[in-house]
Amino acid sequence: MATQAHSLSYAGCNFLRQRLVLSTLSGRPVKIRKIRARDDNPGLRDFEASFIRLLDKITNGSRIEINQTGTTLYYQPGLLYGGSVEHDCSVLRGIGYYLESLLCLAPFMKHPLRIVLRGVTNDQVDPSVDVLKATALPVLKQFGIDGESLELKIVRRGMPPGGGGEVIFSCPIRKVLKPIQLTDPGKIKRIRGMAYSVRVSPQMANRIVDSARSILNKFIPDIYIYTDHMKGGGGASRGPGQELCQAAA
Repeated sequence: MATQAHSLSYAGCNFLRQRLVLSTLSGRPVKIRKIRARDDNPGLRDFEASFIRLLDKITNGSRIEINQTGTTLYYQPGLLYGGSVEHDCSVLRGIGYYLESLLCLAPFMKHPLRIVLRGVTNDQVDPSVDVLKATALPVLKQFGIDGESLELKIVRRGMPPGGGGEVIFSCPIRKVLKPIQLTDPGKIKRIRGMAYSVRVSPQMANRIVDSARSILNKFIPDIYIYTDHMKGGGGASRGPGQELCQAAA
């Protein structure tokens, strides 16, 4: 591997995404060693390699070096370029795994980002796309990142283990973020939610809504939970599932 004297050095697989995201924002190269070196299956996992490929797609001039065993990674970030990108995410993790990092990087691109992500939209490990849409986008708007070009659209849902989902995320660029001070959380005035079902009976989503309302109505009357049912067929999710996502305001 080439000379990497001025890079930051870390060991282990913990906080891999955070280290790569902060390296990209700061322009400082990083070298991460001993990635699961004592594991029976050492080195980077498929979903981590997919995340590194995603960083390479949204940047220009990045330099990535991985040794043969995958236990050492050297990453020298390039320019955050943006533009129109498509990426097939690993089905081992949800699309939320990749979106969390894109939400941090997207406002600082050279060109507005419009990216199509394919894979698992909802799983039990990572934040679902619905959760990020209901929570992360309002936070971005607080920093002055708003407008019609800020959008997170679910084209189709994909369940594990096969995936098959598709999401479109677009974000404008901002040279300066608006400072905010949020100290008073306030009181909950209303609750909005989404109950979805994929390749199961549509009654599953309705039963989820009824169960949730029976509990939440005891605390607040302004509750509205939408239902979203997706049938099987061409281009649909490759696995069944259902979930409830709620946000309070």
